[in-house]
Amino acid sequence: MTILSEIKRYGRFAWKLRDYLHHTISLEEAKAIVKRSIEERESNFLRVVRKGIFGYPKSPYLPLLKMAGCRMGDIEDMVHRKGLDKTLLALREAGVYVTFEEFKGREPIVRHGKTIPVRAHDFDNPYLSHYYEGRSGGSTGPGTRVRIELDHIASGAPHYMLAFDAHGMLNLPTAIWLGTLPDGSGFIPILRNGRFGNMPRKWFSTLTSRELRPSLKDRLATHFFVILGRLYGAPIPWPEPAALDQALKIARWVADTLRDQGPCLVITHVSRAMRVSIAARENGLNLTGATLMGGGEPPTPAKVREILKCGARWVPFYPFSEAGAVGMGCGHPLDGNDIHFFKDTLALIQSRRQVPGSTLTVDAFCFTTLLPTTPKLLLNVESDDYGEIETRRCGCPLERYGFTEHLRHVRSFRKLTGEGVTLVGSEMEQILEEVLPERFGGSPLDYQLLEEEDENGFTRLSLLVSPEIKITDEAAVVGTLLEALGRGSGAADLARVTWNQAKTLRVKRMKPILTARGKLMPLHMKGRPEQTNNAGKD
Repeated sequence: MTILSEIKRYGRFAWKLRDYLHHTISLEEAKAIVKRSIEERESNFLRVVRKGIFGYPKSPYLPLLKMAGCRMGDIEDMVHRKGLDKTLLALREAGVYVTFEEFKGREPIVRHGKTIPVRAHDFDNPYLSHYYEGRSGGSTGPGTRVRIELDHIASGAPHYMLAFDAHGMLNLPTAIWLGTLPDGSGFIPILRNGRFGNMPRKWFSTLTSRELRPSLKDRLATHFFVILGRLYGAPIPWPEPAALDQALKIARWVADTLRDQGPCLVITHVSRAMRVSIAARENGLNLTGATLMGGGEPPTPAKVREILKCGARWVPFYPFSEAGAVGMGCGHPLDGNDIHFFKDTLALIQSRRQVPGSTLTVDAFCFTTLLPTTPKLLLNVESDDYGEIETRRCGCPLERYGFTEHLRHVRSFRKLTGEGVTLVGSEMEQILEEVLPERFGGSPLDYQLLEEEDENGFTRLSLLVSPEIKITDEAAVVGTLLEALGRGSGAADLARVTWNQAKTLRVKRMKPILTARGKLMPLHMKGRPEQTNNAGKD
């Protein structure tokens, strides 16, 4: 990208940000917006397909629809006769879908003996003029750049406003513990909450530490964002450094706010919420009256139990970098991972999917975008997640707004997660299969990465090293892995910093775990769909 195009991009962002920040919405406006979008769900889908797919000759979905013998009129007819969800199921059965690997541009689309080359950016919404870019969590490979539009953030703000109101969080003093650029996760809640008049008062970030010095471009962009917002009258907070071992800083802010102002809210990742709870308990701080809201990784029962021990309330949310919010926690939940699905922004079906390296299958989530503001266009795109979809009466306000579907027990069936970071895959496999054997001996059969929860509920990545490998210093193995991540992509370097702070990686001297077919997968998820027929230690 040239300097001139960069100047133009930031100029567009600056111009649009002013109008964005000056136009906040009321609760009644949010209710009306959501009511209308639910009523127009099917027509919104047809509008996106007509313009974003059939109206765009380079769309990667067009060859799939052509192979299925499906034209725009056919889709319109099916939606009118069967409804949206049954139409998507019929398209899926006809081969109109995209796997997780295809969507990330790591594999070509292969259907009916024909190959369609694709890259990740082929799925970008062609009618957006992006203002800045964020990077997704890097799930199973280098992070995917995602165009982030102010219009798209604005379209999701009413849903969050209704969810915040349902949980009594709408006007609470708020802090976020999320990243600055190159990790753009902190920008979204600032812009989103600012839309409904609840600008966070504190912005804590792990990425201002000395371990990862952002590029000059990223530092200037972050400063530009804060200064510009303040010039426009929005009190955007300056990011404050708070490494993962400094969770007490956030816990003290919560305790001070509870004492001086009453109930408050912290928005962060699941594991970071648990760190705040542990830091509070270890230092005699009672956080009763506070709400900890988290996403970015599964809120397992062990993690939720630890979060609740400090007295705070827990509310989960389910984000999807490429398409926005999937849903928010129920006001009357059955457990700590009970999510109301935002069915007016996304459509969701499930498809039976074999777990890589296993004979077992799961009901994978396949998403379709319904709003024209989404940065990526999805049509039956697999997300690498699975779970249960329920329609039940819960009696919470989100049900009354029309969100009657619940998502529960949502997990990934192949990517490793921890501390809100999901980078593994091609880069990690190269380290396990080449870097470590070259440095310490053995072969790729002697090394494996295992995800599991420790006794405190933290997600740990155990590096399994065969006992036959002679190693005198296990810390050197972890150090070599982290150094290799640091030489990789930007997403890999972010993973290195986060996992090093959290002490996520540890060495276990045991034989790597085989799949039910006797295969050795470089990455193994304990507690996910069972992939093993033995895990014997020597």
